[in-house]
Amino acid sequence: MSAIETFSAGGYRYLPALFQYSSGVAAAPGFEIERARFVRPLPLAAGFLAAEAHLRAIGRPTTAFAACELRTPAPFTEQGFYEFNKAYVGTLQRWGIYTDGERPVNPVARTNVCPMYSPPAEAMLYAFSYAVPVRSDAARAAHPTFVVAGAGETAGSGTSYRDRIVRAGDTSPEAMREKANVVIAEMESRLKLFGLTWQDAGSTQVYTVQNIGHLVGELLAARGACEQGLVWSYARPPVAGLEFEMDVRRVARDLLL
Repeated sequence: MSAIETFSAGGYRYLPALFQYSSGVAAAPGFEIERARFVRPLPLAAGFLAAEAHLRAIGRPTTAFAACELRTPAPFTEQGFYEFNKAYVGTLQRWGIYTDGERPVNPVARTNVCPMYSPPAEAMLYAFSYAVPVRSDAARAAHPTFVVAGAGETAGSGTSYRDRIVRAGDTSPEAMREKANVVIAEMESRLKLFGLTWQDAGSTQVYTVQNIGHLVGELLAARGACEQGLVWSYARPPVAGLEFEMDVRRVARDLLL
């Protein structure tokens, strides 16, 4: 993973990853991260318009958009995921965030999952996070604010997700333990790069439709990952074959729109 870079136009730092998203964002000095969640998720195009309107209303540029949470109908094939991502970054490019070229740059972190029940008919914007200047509350400003992007159980090298999925096709208790360990290690690695630990987390999320009850205490609570609680969303990761995803965040304010 690359070293942290700063997106000065947005007021946040990020961990470079792929063209479709970064591995995480953290507020730059003088800024903090806020999150806004829609009471009812909006279709992607309408959701981006609503996010743009919200940023305008609070006096922030579209470049302050730092992370988003999507809900999609079902896991994509790898080609389908690529095509979806190419369309998705079009808005970020228009907003002055995404830069195409030989080395595409996308500082925005993302989690995209597929609800098992009552799935949406199309891609929806569920929530988004953005950077604002630090408010006058010094005690709150002392806490780092960040969003670690969602990650599933891939490891090693390979040209496709299929080549890198841990224990592909196996959802036994032992396989889920191995998958979870890989994802937890990735979360810890990203936190460490930002100079953070589980004790800095304000919210930890898990996304899976497999039974992980036997793992919560042993793998998560025991290492302090659940001190602020654990949110388990009954949803699948975005690519077919993945079974376990996590993300972590701490925000200064959490709003409902």
